[in-house]
Amino acid sequence: MFAREIYIRRRERLRARVQSGLILLLGNEESSMNYAANTYPFRQDSTFLYYFGLDQPGLAAVIDAEEGAECVFGDDPTVEDIVWTGSVLLLRDRCELVGVTQTAPSGELKQVLDKAVRQGRTIHFPPQYRAENVLKIGQLWSPAAPPAPSMSLIKAIVEQRSIKAPEEISQIEGALAISRQMHIMAMRMARAGRIEREVAGTMEDIALSHGVRLAYPAIFSVHGETMHNPCYDNVLKAGDIVVNDSGAESPLHYASDITRTIPVGGRFSQRQREVYSIVLDAQEKALGMARPGVEWREVHRQAAVALMEGLKGLGLIRGDPEEAVAAGAHTMFFPCGVGHMMGLDVHDMEALGEEYVGYTDAIRRNPEFGWRYLRLAKAIEPGFVITVEPGIYFIPQLIDQWRAEDKCGRFINYDKVEKYRDFHGVRVEDNIVVTADGCRVLGRPIPKTIEEVEAMAST
Repeated sequence: MFAREIYIRRRERLRARVQSGLILLLGNEESSMNYAANTYPFRQDSTFLYYFGLDQPGLAAVIDAEEGAECVFGDDPTVEDIVWTGSVLLLRDRCELVGVTQTAPSGELKQVLDKAVRQGRTIHFPPQYRAENVLKIGQLWSPAAPPAPSMSLIKAIVEQRSIKAPEEISQIEGALAISRQMHIMAMRMARAGRIEREVAGTMEDIALSHGVRLAYPAIFSVHGETMHNPCYDNVLKAGDIVVNDSGAESPLHYASDITRTIPVGGRFSQRQREVYSIVLDAQEKALGMARPGVEWREVHRQAAVALMEGLKGLGLIRGDPEEAVAAGAHTMFFPCGVGHMMGLDVHDMEALGEEYVGYTDAIRRNPEFGWRYLRLAKAIEPGFVITVEPGIYFIPQLIDQWRAEDKCGRFINYDKVEKYRDFHGVRVEDNIVVTADGCRVLGRPIPKTIEEVEAMAST
């Protein structure tokens, strides 16, 4: 964990922002896979980690925003627990490491909340995304219905967690160092005859060997047109390209999120080189635009225009690329966003609501296809950590639907697109931190240019 003073300052700032009432933060519980004792690997709630740094199940915390009192609720292990899981520090000793001096058994949490309700005090809590915590919230207010999650608390957390401190950047770059090893290994392993799961498994082995886990299930597939492809069953063939979207967590659970597109056997075909070059050019344009005050939706738009310009050069798009983007023609090839916030969550703070993380009262989500998947639209600030990940995807079902409707037929040359329906997809992704006058790509460089990727995939 970080130094205790970091957690103390974080909680002080949150308390000052919320000003009144009690702040309730639930940690996560262990979750069973198929019977009670066989659990998924434990992952602590990210907001609980941010303010309390305690990476064990069964905890909750209350902060009194007016009086400044803080208490962590949880139970020390019994001897029978220790038989199965080993000894751990007592709760009071763990809490001392993060600057909390008051602890209480978990059973006393409801009493504290009941007293606050009787006194007419507001209890602030964030949205819950795990079923067990949704149930717990309901039980804590039983028999009365719990209030809605606190908008003021959500906004306070988003405001604070959005700006990454130097120690957080260090954690992210540590995760990226592991990701770099994963991606280089994948480039070297991408050979004809290999099954995708062999490469995906080796990348996970690398993360585990560093004592961490993947930040999200790896995407390693020749079907790069499927954004979050969960399958690893394809046998790699000469001439394939593989989208590898994978990242590791740091020891303190900060994420990394990198994508590279790899030619099986070490050489892109001419057509693959052309599409890859278009995507890489769009990414470089997006990186060049990233600086304080720029609205991320404009970065997304300009990246889409760059993609349309490139596809026009291949004959797949006709007319003015700016007009094509205004009409939404780009969304058939690029139906997702150009990037999202990243931190303790790979989609940072998504559980709190993207409307608070990536949007504002003035900048609302565009409901149109493609645009509605943009997770970040608002103006960016120094300290934001963002992914930059344009791509071009040929999704046969989407092509068929749009062609049947003659959607954007003024701009899309469907006859030429048909020749690419089995191309699949290309994505290139890096992670940046916004600086005072621009941005910095985080981590050591990972092969990205055509020459660099081919050289690494040929070794």
